[in-house]
Amino acid sequence: MKNENVPEGFLEKQFKLTEHKTNVKTEVLAGITTFMTMAYILIVNPIILSEAGMDFGAVFTATALSAIVGTLVMAFYANYPFALAPGMGLNAFFAYTVVLGMGYTWQFALTAVFLEGIIFIILTFLNVREAVVNAIPKNLKHAVAVGIGLFIAFIGFENADIVVSGQFVGFDGALDGLIVELGNLSAAAPLLAIIGIILTGVLLAKNVRGALLIGILATTVLGIPMGVTQVPEGLQFMSTPPSLSPIFFQFDFSNIFSLDMVIVLFTFLFVDMFDTVGTLVGVASKADMLDENGNLPRAKEALFADAVGTTVGACLGTSTVTTYVESAAGVAEGGKTGLTALSAAGMFAIALLFSPLFIMVPGAATAPALIIVGLFMMSPIKKIDLDDYTEAIPAFLTIIMMPLSYSIADGIVFGMVSYVALKLLSGKGNKVSPIMYILALLFIIKFAI
Repeated sequence: MKNENVPEGFLEKQFKLTEHKTNVKTEVLAGITTFMTMAYILIVNPIILSEAGMDFGAVFTATALSAIVGTLVMAFYANYPFALAPGMGLNAFFAYTVVLGMGYTWQFALTAVFLEGIIFIILTFLNVREAVVNAIPKNLKHAVAVGIGLFIAFIGFENADIVVSGQFVGFDGALDGLIVELGNLSAAAPLLAIIGIILTGVLLAKNVRGALLIGILATTVLGIPMGVTQVPEGLQFMSTPPSLSPIFFQFDFSNIFSLDMVIVLFTFLFVDMFDTVGTLVGVASKADMLDENGNLPRAKEALFADAVGTTVGACLGTSTVTTYVESAAGVAEGGKTGLTALSAAGMFAIALLFSPLFIMVPGAATAPALIIVGLFMMSPIKKIDLDDYTEAIPAFLTIIMMPLSYSIADGIVFGMVSYVALKLLSGKGNKVSPIMYILALLFIIKFAI
């Protein structure tokens, strides 16, 4: 008797669903969930890059198209459930540092992003980036997963204004700096997010499939009478995507041999390299995708998706494309293959035509999913050796520095450098790979200069 749950045809052949013990429904729901948690980039990226003088509508289209291209490469070439889009932080560096701070044109910044993508394609083919992924010790890989969990939960709390930036008052009464503090929980957005957390938690407790996605949609609808979800007057559900012409292939190669270009290019390379590596390793660790040696199979293919996305994105007119940590939401929904990524890419394509609908989803509605996924990402902490302090301390620094520095890359830096230093000074330097020594030295040099 034929098993009706066994998928047939193209999807089974391409994504090996049976081998990964999954099915089409689970993968599609996971892809939609991933998209819903990262759809904010469709609006945030144009807002940030428009500050640099770029056309808002054109950047919206470029953001969606670059996400589609990078995520499709991840789906079909790497067969991983990870979605890509222009990265937060990297777009801010593009607009506020390179253009507004250093005084260069956005065409200059786009050229740096394009060169970054080309370099990453070369490094990927030479297996340099894959070697970096494989060089990270097992305990640090598990720590990256936990750190990312805290990081994305923090993003969720912040998006919903459950925590906000506050003033830190020292013992002498002076304002010593900024620190987060509890927001106004009686305000509409934090209250909506808290309701969303409880609702999603109940759905999870009852083993409802698609609990995270249902939670996002239900919270969005509930946000309408609460005044959090904004429904524009005269809402048109379908619209023609804005033209790319103002930003398409707008490069400036006149300053590519300048010192500033070297600095800008190095910064793009560094942040994107370790944000992507951290995301891949962390989410893969949570999803038990690492092999018995703690390595990520098909890491080269996954990194190639990021490199292609960045290169194509620059041509289209947007900042660096990277693997999104919100992919963990799809993995938490059961996503295991490239079909999840394909579904997310499909949602970005739909968003091009139905952008007003996706613009309506507020941060307070996606926050519960991010916060709960933060919980899911905590489980690899059980695999960390906490008895060996040369392993435990670097793991702890990796975990704690990601949310505190608001950077996956910086968390990895603290973990790697402390790992090498502790092993070396404890007489265990022979257990450290040569690549780790090289990376630690490069990190120290970077922060020194």
